[in-house]
Amino acid sequence: MRLVRARTGSRHSAKATARHNAAALPPRPPTLVRRLGRFALFSFLAAVATAVAVLPLGLLGGSAVRAGTDVWEALPTSLAAPRAPQITYVYANDGKTLVTTFYDENRRDVPLDQIAPVMRKAVVAAEDTRFYEHRGVDSRSVLRALVSNSRGQSQQGASTLTMQYVRNSLKNDPSLSPQQRVNAGIDTPGRKVREMRYAVELEKRLSKPDILNRYLNIAYFGAGAYGIYAASQTYFSKAPAELSLPEAALIAGLLQSPDADNPISGDRGAALQRRGYTLDAMVKMGTITAAEAAVARAQPLELKVSRPPNNCVSVTPQHNDWGFFCDYFRQWWGRQAEFGATPYERDDALRTGGYTVVTSLDPGVQTTALAQSLGVYGYGSARSLPLAVVTPGSGRILAMAVNRHFGLDPNPPEHPTYPNTVNQLVGGGGGVGGYQAGSTFKMFTMLAALEAGMPLNTTFNAPGRLVTKWPGSGAGSCGGRWCPANASPSWMNGNRTMWNGFGRSVNTYFVWLEQQVGVRRVVDMAKRLGITFRAAGDQTMAAKVDEWGSFTLGNASTTPLDLANAYATVAAKGLYCQPLPVLSITDPDGKPVNAAAPKCRQEVSEDVAVAATDAARCPVGRGSAYGKCDGGTAEAVSGILGGRPVAGKTGSSEYNSTETFVGFTPQVAAAGIAVNADNPNDNVGDGVSSSVNSAVARTMATSLRGQPVQGFPAPSRARALGT
Repeated sequence: MRLVRARTGSRHSAKATARHNAAALPPRPPTLVRRLGRFALFSFLAAVATAVAVLPLGLLGGSAVRAGTDVWEALPTSLAAPRAPQITYVYANDGKTLVTTFYDENRRDVPLDQIAPVMRKAVVAAEDTRFYEHRGVDSRSVLRALVSNSRGQSQQGASTLTMQYVRNSLKNDPSLSPQQRVNAGIDTPGRKVREMRYAVELEKRLSKPDILNRYLNIAYFGAGAYGIYAASQTYFSKAPAELSLPEAALIAGLLQSPDADNPISGDRGAALQRRGYTLDAMVKMGTITAAEAAVARAQPLELKVSRPPNNCVSVTPQHNDWGFFCDYFRQWWGRQAEFGATPYERDDALRTGGYTVVTSLDPGVQTTALAQSLGVYGYGSARSLPLAVVTPGSGRILAMAVNRHFGLDPNPPEHPTYPNTVNQLVGGGGGVGGYQAGSTFKMFTMLAALEAGMPLNTTFNAPGRLVTKWPGSGAGSCGGRWCPANASPSWMNGNRTMWNGFGRSVNTYFVWLEQQVGVRRVVDMAKRLGITFRAAGDQTMAAKVDEWGSFTLGNASTTPLDLANAYATVAAKGLYCQPLPVLSITDPDGKPVNAAAPKCRQEVSEDVAVAATDAARCPVGRGSAYGKCDGGTAEAVSGILGGRPVAGKTGSSEYNSTETFVGFTPQVAAAGIAVNADNPNDNVGDGVSSSVNSAVARTMATSLRGQPVQGFPAPSRARALGT
């Protein structure tokens, strides 16, 4: 508390007035009497201040507390149940490798037993040497400040450590308005009285260690570090429990002027002076010896500065590719109702909620996925190969990679969209609608047909060109009807079943099959397995779905993530799980958050999924349980996986504008699409298809390393042969 002597007019006019009125003034009392009178006045004011501190809470601030209301209940939320903004940590699947953090304030609460005892002692010595003696308000300090300030000496405060905690809490109280939080830091008599009263109430309810712990977790130590955990990490890259005496003294000394004195961007000399002040105060308190203080004072200032990344664009440069996974994680978080009713509330929870997130990102699989993507197209290529890897039965995402740098750095003028981008090229969203995946969509037609009761041996004599019931125009028209053709008539035409029709990717067979089951069922099957229509043209066709005969040939846009997860549903015997980027989430109290649990539902029957899997073994060079495969479009995949049971499908869009492969085993599913995301007229060509197949297969091989070999069950005879 400060007293400021009132002054009016200029110095000249004041002196003139004094001379003019000198004769009228009574004789001045002797100096000793004046000092005694002033001392009595200050003692009286100190007593008043202390008395005010114990007045009923309802008399403060012009508000009344209802009779019978517990005083503790009348305290602001931030004091009765504190929760200052906390940093959220996001880790890879090992729970140790940091991906990034999210925060408004760099702060993480830690219990007192995880703070070095020397740090606790240093803060008390630097800020409130009588902390363990007073009950929230220190009348002796109030008196000392009144005397010093009234004499025009250096301005002194009388805030105890408890009062400082009150002030910091109110400044961070989310239940208060922005103006109220600002007012909590303005130096006024009313604010001081309020702080005193709240401090007294806190001391009645909380122990000294509890108050000290709360203070250490909320205080600002400069350089953007809020709380002792952030401070020890920022200045010395260590946990608070590991702080030495000179380190603790330096940090404690910063509390008076945290920004001006911090040794990173402020005054290093002032920081060392404050360290010395703290050491001297600790000696006076008897918490360290003079010899210990001398040794600590002689220690050079050795900082080991570290600042936590903030958001996805701050992912460590060594693993910049993790940014695409991180971006998907943030999109996912924004859809989870557990974190708030609105997108704003959920984003705020991420930045202030203090969660610990262990993601499903597997750094080893991610490294392989990126290497395989770069092996097809380098960073300097306009074309890209986004890859996604998913775990069947949980939807958990192991990797999301593409030959791009995730970031906002400018690109060269000759190619302004790459290699740096924050567009979600792997998972879609944010304006990215996806890419055509060609014949991989034949899976949805096969599932719909099986579900409708048609067995795998459903036979059709597939012609080189099929005239359909849907209208057509241009080169794809036969008498006004759409008439698709087979890419390799000599290899594809003839009697086909779902086994060899899928293995050889026979267009006319699957268009015929789609006509038999109905395109509506096929599109619905794709949607049930998570295919999302983000592109405007696809949304238009979905609205008039019965006219979408070309859907089975994959002219709708999708993403590697959606496609991998759809095939993962087949691998999981029809159990669809929403794509999930996390393994666990815990709140600041260590309690698990339900959002981390897989969200799964049985979308197709097990027998239908098993039958579709049996046919999906044909494209990759593996025989079906009934020995019905006779040729595939990606037979090298089986060898890359060492003969392990595998299934999958290739896909080429019209004019080979994209080339796709999606593969799966019971333990993993992966997909990659070669494309020029910025120019659909830049056809990647069929020459890249084997490289895409290999890239996905090798990524799968890394994912399966160390896992037992699992086979696929055989479908029932009814689903396979219709008998």
